[in-house]
Amino acid sequence: MSSSDIFIGETIGTAILILLGGGVCAAVTLKASKARNAGWLAIAFGWGFAVMTAVYISAPLSGAHLNPAVTVALAIKDGDWSNVPVYFAGEFLGAMLGAALVWLAYYGQFQAHLTDREIVGDPGTQADVKAVEAQEKGAGPVLGIFSTGPEIRNAVQNLATEIIGTFVLIIAVLAQGLNDEGNGLGVLGGLITALVVVSIGLSLGGPTGYAINPARDLGPRIVHALLPLPNKGGSDWSYAWVPVVGPLIGGAIAAGVYNLAFA
Repeated sequence: MSSSDIFIGETIGTAILILLGGGVCAAVTLKASKARNAGWLAIAFGWGFAVMTAVYISAPLSGAHLNPAVTVALAIKDGDWSNVPVYFAGEFLGAMLGAALVWLAYYGQFQAHLTDREIVGDPGTQADVKAVEAQEKGAGPVLGIFSTGPEIRNAVQNLATEIIGTFVLIIAVLAQGLNDEGNGLGVLGGLITALVVVSIGLSLGGPTGYAINPARDLGPRIVHALLPLPNKGGSDWSYAWVPVVGPLIGGAIAAGVYNLAFA
């Protein structure tokens, strides 16, 4: 694979991943959406299908990492770091493009939601000013469409949750290579990975929203901070390091365990 193939494949694939994954979050969250309040099951399967779609689209070009934690784990496993910067560039750019496309697809719903009195209060009143100021200190009312956040804010637990969830994802991805005499699962690989993501979401996603992917969280969080959304509130930068550092640690541990146990 050439550097251009890797960059293009990761950009397109990660953009599709975030468009569909962030899209299901928007569908469930925004008041004017037909899928409003569809629930966690819809989100878990929506993200799983997003992974499957993105993998099948990008695999021929880049091998479908779509996640810096996957890239780091494979670099540790194989001892080759030469293409890591190219993968990272495509993954983070793609994540930002995907988040922008979610905003475009749900533009009217974002505007209606963020000007609704039940969401932001009564425009022009002191109560509304206080509500927006409170949101600026942490997560705004639509930040969950773009990035993750904890239900209980405890840095140690939140970091551990992201490490554990990412470890499960990465060890499952690496173990695919042990099947069919080292050739992996072929076309079934994308489906199996998608089902692993669904499992992680249902079993381990409750505490933090299971970022398990630094690009998936940081790229859209930057887009949330930049978009001209009315009354959008803060982007919760005090938490932003957890879904970046946790998955990278989890991926590195998974690669170490793989090399020790399976290689």
